[in-house]
Amino acid sequence: MYTKYMTSTIRLSHETKKMISSFGMKGESFETIIKRMYELAIAQRLREFLMSSENCVSVKDALERAKKRWQK
Repeated sequence: MYTKYMTSTIRLSHETKKMISSFGMKGESFETIIKRMYELAIAQRLREFLMSSENCVSVKDALERAKKRWQK
């Protein structure tokens, strides 16, 4: 059988297969489930990046810095 995309086989334990299938709906393929899980993981990573306070300055500190830098 030829498909549009090349396919691959991956080995999973029965436990992992069961865990992945718990994210799916009846009749849904593992490919569909895994793609949805991937999209959710990417969205979570972006959310964590955007909400990170690392290398951020509070509004109060930013205003104080600006006032010092651009004094009239």
